[in-house]
Amino acid sequence: MVRLKRKLGILALIAPLPLFLVFAYFLPFLGVVQWSFTLPKPGLEQYARVFADPVVQGVFIRTLRVSLIVTLLTTIAAYALSYLWVFGSRSVRVVVEFFILIPFWISTLTRAFGWLALLYNRGIVNSLLQSVGVIHEPLVLVRNEFGVIVGMMHFLIPFAVLPLASSMRHLDQRVLMAARGMGSSRLRTFWSIFVPMTMPGIIGASIITFIFSLGFFITPAILGGGRSVLIAEFIYVQTFQTVNWGLAGAMSVVLVLAVGMLIVLFLRLTRVEKLVG
Repeated sequence: MVRLKRKLGILALIAPLPLFLVFAYFLPFLGVVQWSFTLPKPGLEQYARVFADPVVQGVFIRTLRVSLIVTLLTTIAAYALSYLWVFGSRSVRVVVEFFILIPFWISTLTRAFGWLALLYNRGIVNSLLQSVGVIHEPLVLVRNEFGVIVGMMHFLIPFAVLPLASSMRHLDQRVLMAARGMGSSRLRTFWSIFVPMTMPGIIGASIITFIFSLGFFITPAILGGGRSVLIAEFIYVQTFQTVNWGLAGAMSVVLVLAVGMLIVLFLRLTRVEKLVG
């Protein structure tokens, strides 16, 4: 009886969260699934359009391309920052930690407009380069994929750093010392031992970054300026401007299924307890 009461007590504490998720996310998503099959008329027409319409295909291809570029560059940058954060001197660790944590305290919208102020044609970067004579005409750094990639990387690097740093902290330093003692160079030790041993963190950071990139909305909308439309922005346009809820629903379902498959892959390839310490 005591054990039963304890289990009921634990269940009562846990129950509010799954109930909230069901009512706040799962039930609305079922409504979106219904739209995808019933609007503007019942059938699979919207899913056929998702996989056949060149405009929709172009949006998916652009989103995939940008997400892959962002994932690659973000993981590389986060790996370097994580290395400095874990193995750097005390002063270096403090500075790196400051720059990793500060972005979490600034809203996505504020960061996007900050990059817009920096990269705009008459922004800080172009004005500075023109004032010192490096360029004569302003560079086009926003309203294109470059601006979107820069803004997304700035947002995602802190998220990629956390699993990478955790993976590095779990390294057995004796393995590295043994390799150095046997005559291995620093570069060979890094590529042959250090990188493979931190591969779970690399995989985890890459998948987390890619999942975030697929659903990005605010940053691409502001820095892309409508010229580099990704999936999330396209779904927004179909929902609130063209009122094509069926197509928006079908694209949302495909996106959710893709993210779900990536999460399953992430859980199979990595040990989450090692990534989060």
